[in-house]
Amino acid sequence: MAGPVVGVIANPVSARDIRRVIAHAGSLQVTDRANIVLRVLAGLAAAGVGTVVMMPENAGIRRHVTRAMVRAANVGEARFPDLEFLEMKVTGEAADSATAARMMRRMGVAAIVVLGGDGTHRVVVSECGNTPIAGVSTGTNNAFPETREPTITGLAVGLAVSGLVPAAAAFVDNKQLEVSINERREIALVDVTIVRERYVGSRAIWKADGFRELFVTFGEPGGIGMSSVVGLLAPVKRCSPFGRRVIFDRPETAPFRLQAPIAPGLVEPVGIERIETIGVDTATRLTVPAGAICLDGEREVTFSEKDDVCVTLRDAAFRTIDVSACMAQAASNGWFVEPAGKLPIISQQGGHS
Repeated sequence: MAGPVVGVIANPVSARDIRRVIAHAGSLQVTDRANIVLRVLAGLAAAGVGTVVMMPENAGIRRHVTRAMVRAANVGEARFPDLEFLEMKVTGEAADSATAARMMRRMGVAAIVVLGGDGTHRVVVSECGNTPIAGVSTGTNNAFPETREPTITGLAVGLAVSGLVPAAAAFVDNKQLEVSINERREIALVDVTIVRERYVGSRAIWKADGFRELFVTFGEPGGIGMSSVVGLLAPVKRCSPFGRRVIFDRPETAPFRLQAPIAPGLVEPVGIERIETIGVDTATRLTVPAGAICLDGEREVTFSEKDDVCVTLRDAAFRTIDVSACMAQAASNGWFVEPAGKLPIISQQGGHS
């Protein structure tokens, strides 16, 4: 494979949890997901990426994408890179994304474009090592992947992996939360929520009366999901060298209540006891003796009084591609102008600027 190779992991079943029922979140069909992949591929090709490897699946994305690429080639529209699919067993579970990320890391891909929500991105990050990722929002609570036109994401990734944008500008270090339960280790990219109920069940969380503690890497005022609690109380930027911890109380007895958008279309009153700042590399033990641990909005594991549980904020844990910075460099350097260079701007008075 000549030149940088980019991986694509498209989760065919993200945004299909119970929040489709209890809230008003959307759900992308397979054809919509395939069209998003095609737009990413078009952007990658336009930025000079010649080869892409993609996670296979059985839901239909692969079929729609390959059909569209063949159709484009037959009419002389060579606007896509060469596309190959990983040779791996497809289970239809989240483990497929983990397997694909692990294989792509070992292959040495220059970057991985991820289509999914917070959960899919968490799974990929857990296996991709130092390989940078670029997120495309196709999940429920898309707190981590920024909402952006996929074509632009493809263009920016191509600029980053080609070296046109200096690495210092193209790649960004990100925080994550590390949860240890005895000898087990899990991560979260945005938030860790401790809930009262000791079961996994439907996985997605939405019942505010069960919230007990919350840890976040960042919380933005315009965010959705559990991190919105911090975003509306004491915002933290993605680049800030600290995180937040919230101790909940019952809404009817708490010192104050917050109306929080904990899912699309679902704004719930949340009781707040206090909020704290947490530093990097300092392990924090829970105030709750038993319950369930939710990672980026999904229940993953239960714990009891016999378990040793702590949460630690880690800095520079994984890398992402700064799409805005890459596109800004492209604009300032005129990389998409033919002939290459800065286009003169004519003022209304007839002069150049």
